[in-house]
Amino acid sequence: MAKQIRVTVWNEFRHEKTHEAVAKMYPEGIHGQISKFLGANADMTVRTATLDEPDNGLPEAVLAETDVLTWWGHMAHGDVADETVDRVQARILEGMGLVVLHSGHFSK
Repeated sequence: MAKQIRVTVWNEFRHEKTHEAVAKMYPEGIHGQISKFLGANADMTVRTATLDEPDNGLPEAVLAETDVLTWWGHMAHGDVADETVDRVQARILEGMGLVVLHSGHFSK
């Protein structure tokens, strides 16, 4: 069996909490929907992480076990701790893949 690709799906998870239409469309958050879609692939192990979790959901231990990070940002870019940004950047420079979604181009 081939090695599993370890994916972490990160989402700020704010629109789903503040906009009824978005909550209705994504009752488990957009990260839940993306995770469900990716998790259907037999060669992927998928976890989710969100902004309001400790360490913004991305402590060293999670990043160390992540081959590819998907990043969904829209309205809370400034709420991501600088320390989290530093951890993510360090892992990317070590070779972790990054897929930036939506308006992540405004991220730190």
